[in-house]
Amino acid sequence: MLSDSKKRVRDWLMILAGTLILTVGVYFFKIPNGFAPGGVSGVGTILGRITPISPATWITILNVALLLIGFLVLGRATGFRTTVCSLLFSGLTQLFEKVFPLEGPLTDQPFLELAYAMILTAFGSALIFHAQASSGGTDIIALILKKHTALNVGMALLCVDFLIALSSFFVFGIRTGLFSLAGLFVKAFLVDSVIESLDACKYFVIITTKPDDISDHVLSSLGHGVTVSHGEGAYTGERKTILHTVCRRSEAVGLQRKIKEIDPEAFIIITTSSEIIGRGFRGAM
Repeated sequence: MLSDSKKRVRDWLMILAGTLILTVGVYFFKIPNGFAPGGVSGVGTILGRITPISPATWITILNVALLLIGFLVLGRATGFRTTVCSLLFSGLTQLFEKVFPLEGPLTDQPFLELAYAMILTAFGSALIFHAQASSGGTDIIALILKKHTALNVGMALLCVDFLIALSSFFVFGIRTGLFSLAGLFVKAFLVDSVIESLDACKYFVIITTKPDDISDHVLSSLGHGVTVSHGEGAYTGERKTILHTVCRRSEAVGLQRKIKEIDPEAFIIITTSSEIIGRGFRGAM
């Protein structure tokens, strides 16, 4: 298992990488095409078109304003990591605007650019969410709506982003509006998929005659727990020990090889889960 210090370093690296990827998707693909599938970047893109202020400046203004509102209304709920991530996103957008000024889309293929916009922003957002942070923006509005209405966070966020995507029809036209609306739903699906992939763990059920050796390896080498139960074969009547353990995806191949090395006759069932809650994995809710 990762130590607390290593986990913090890993989380901050994921936040930095996620914010950079998110910013690249927003600046190089969403803003030039007018795609506005929700979020502060969507509002900034729309306001940048109808005012003399650039989208990057609007994103900075909106993020700072929403952070202040979040602290006033929600207190510590906005979180230090979200504050850092939100300000970093705004700062990188401003930096890209000065270093890589764009006069229009990179290509003449809007569908291709929408694909990159959604893939990059979804992957970046998933990395940020995986590190227990967010890029701020409409996430804060969703939390405020949740606090004062019957809406949950997911539904509140979808409502806010849907209104932003709807606005793009009036500002950029039907074609861009349809792209924005499609992007809203595609991004929601991709974020969930990427997060599930990042969280994926392997659940092992091991039927063996050498439980002690396998348990010792899991406990000492991987640092994960083992649950022991006993069973009897319906056909042979032979009694065997059943071990239950969970490991991270990166550890699964090595564990499988070690089990077969210890007990070549072991019967192994391996399933995938993205919802492992407990010590060494995800904190209890």
